[in-house]
Amino acid sequence: MGRLTRRAFALAALSTFTTTGAAAAPVGDRRAATEMRGMWLATVGNRDWPSRSGLTAAAQRAELMAMLDLAVSRRLNTVIFQVRPTADALWPSPYEPWSQVLTGTQGRSPGWDPLGTAVTEAHARGLQLHAWFNPYRIATHDDPSRLVASHPARRHPKWVISFGGKLYYNPGLPEVRAFVQDAILDAVKKYPLDAVHFDDYFYPYPVAGQTFDDGAAYDTYGGAFPSRAAWRRDNVDRLVLETAARIKELRPATQFGISPFGVWRNASTDSRGSDTRALQSYDDIHADTRKWVREGWIDYVVPQLYWNIGLSVADYAKLVPWWAEVAKGSRTRLYLGEALYRAGDPAQPAAWQNPAELSDHLDLAAAHSQVRGHVFFAAKDVRTDRIGAMARVVADHYRQPAEPPR
Repeated sequence: MGRLTRRAFALAALSTFTTTGAAAAPVGDRRAATEMRGMWLATVGNRDWPSRSGLTAAAQRAELMAMLDLAVSRRLNTVIFQVRPTADALWPSPYEPWSQVLTGTQGRSPGWDPLGTAVTEAHARGLQLHAWFNPYRIATHDDPSRLVASHPARRHPKWVISFGGKLYYNPGLPEVRAFVQDAILDAVKKYPLDAVHFDDYFYPYPVAGQTFDDGAAYDTYGGAFPSRAAWRRDNVDRLVLETAARIKELRPATQFGISPFGVWRNASTDSRGSDTRALQSYDDIHADTRKWVREGWIDYVVPQLYWNIGLSVADYAKLVPWWAEVAKGSRTRLYLGEALYRAGDPAQPAAWQNPAELSDHLDLAAAHSQVRGHVFFAAKDVRTDRIGAMARVVADHYRQPAEPPR
């Protein structure tokens, strides 16, 4: 993306807990009675599921069940299922069209309910199902005419900004923020979700030579702020706070979690920042992730620490204690996002050719009591496991099943 981002930048165990009154688990087990063991199941661009658009309903369902069974076989306990990849839906939504990843045609019913089925079948397997929503991305292209005619972005063109070859809803418009929440909360109303999950995409990542054109909204709503950046951060803060409140009002037991880019700010910019030299979520995508944790606005955070131990610009071994310190004393549980997709990729540096790299991550994190588990990106990589890195994690750390934190 022309800068250091979560999946593109650079070349680039678990805490031992005991139940009340129980003896500590043997050191060799490297496990706890409760810990997050999750995998992301990405649907945008048919990354993980379904394997391609246009499969029959029976084939789609069979592939989805296989993914849930895969999680169980790796002794994971949580699947984070992407159900709103591009302002569309993997459930019958009155707000947005059916996703084209299912049938190949946006708005066409697949003949079944993937989210409803996923919730039921995950729970039947003892898994938590976290529904993953992307708030503002409309399309991975920049042609509104390619959207189905009934799409809200076509009915409300003033909500839309074209940037970097993609279409986005404008986070600076209050009506957009309300609509996005309504679309997400429809799923919360309909299904007993264990969590609502956002990833790292709020304002889009920077693109060299391009400007995100929200000037009119800033002129209308930004007068009380010292800068456009401060106004943008407030817009994202409002989305997070309002979404959290509405989830709790509808389903108090449903969690709200976010998996942000792994660097809040660099210490060279802010003394409270990490010893890194990377893109900064606070400045570049206007996401004040540290505040959300410190203020307890979210139930859990999964910083995407997608870099190897020893990487000069963003060292996993330096970011883990930084995030542990941020989470210390807050109500927000800390899990760590792991780049399984890098393991065995020949384009990655030597550290990622070592099957023990991810297992070493879990060993390192075990020294920090705030770390309550790990989530692996992503399901297809859990399945293919190119060099056995996931198998190594399971053998070293997941010898026994564990319940997710509640």
